[in-house]
Amino acid sequence: MKDTEMKKIRIIDSTLRDGMHAVSHQFSPDDMAVIAAALDAAGVDTVEIGHGDGQGGSTYQYGFAKASDEDYLRAVSSVLTRSKLDILILPGIGTEPDIELGAKYGAKVVRIATHVTEADIGAQHIAFTKSLGMEAITFLMMAHMAPVEKVVEQAKLFESYGADVVYVTDSAGAMLPSEVAEKVSAVKAAVAIPVGFHAHNNLGLAIGNTLAAVQAGASVVDGCLCGLGAGAGNAQIEVLAAVFDRMHIETGIDLYKIMDAAENEVRPRMRQPLAITKLELSIGWAGVYGSFLLHSIRAGKKFGVDPRDILVELGRLKTVGGQEDLIIDVASRLAAEKEQRKSQTVAGK
Repeated sequence: MKDTEMKKIRIIDSTLRDGMHAVSHQFSPDDMAVIAAALDAAGVDTVEIGHGDGQGGSTYQYGFAKASDEDYLRAVSSVLTRSKLDILILPGIGTEPDIELGAKYGAKVVRIATHVTEADIGAQHIAFTKSLGMEAITFLMMAHMAPVEKVVEQAKLFESYGADVVYVTDSAGAMLPSEVAEKVSAVKAAVAIPVGFHAHNNLGLAIGNTLAAVQAGASVVDGCLCGLGAGAGNAQIEVLAAVFDRMHIETGIDLYKIMDAAENEVRPRMRQPLAITKLELSIGWAGVYGSFLLHSIRAGKKFGVDPRDILVELGRLKTVGGQEDLIIDVASRLAAEKEQRKSQTVAGK
């Protein structure tokens, strides 16, 4: 598809949900309200908020948020005037009452995310979302882990359950532009609903992959202010807005206002600059869920092992979001193996 044929792209901002991973879920309700108001003023179509692992994610396993889901919903719903409010549900974490709570505070969109091979576990959540008159957007997470045929099969399942949009989701930032184009174009040809794409930047390809997705037929894409997100972050929404403007693609976003939102509201609240360090790069190279980064760093310090070894082993085991408890198991085992090798070396001298 040629750039000139593209008319409009819907951008969903996930600074206040995926970006929560980068700040250990510690944005306050006031932080969220200020940032959400800036996104609304910039003309962003949809604003997603909540714990990094979605509604109900504030737990010991995933990390406790600074405030409750209801506190965040109340704060953000009070400042949005144009943007649609969006919440994320991971089946097994988020439940029907979480969706009802979102509806209570005016959420219009629910994004239901499953592993790329497990669309069936989202059927009930889609049906319930639709029964409340809300838009159901579905995520096939860790899309790099499945062949094209499986991604298409699962996308068609989501469509059959009543999804309004289906996403090919690069949760690990592990996909190359050619892979993105292949999977997005195949899904686009197989379903009648819009196709979306969500990128992570662990291989430095978030913007490039998003453009590849759009050129392959995606009409909904994600971004975050300053790129704030798990791992090395997401596609930087202010950069996307500028690039799409250069391509004469309409987004509805005011470029100066989205730049100001990033510089004035998010950058001062960031704990550290996003960068592709050896750890973020390891996530993309190993194909590991982006939110495992901080958990792996903590486990590495506790057990005295290189976090890269933890991430690579998690990739070898094909772990997925929701298996954070395995990080401690892997770190403990690697530490024991390291000690055993040390002992064998000493004994052999």
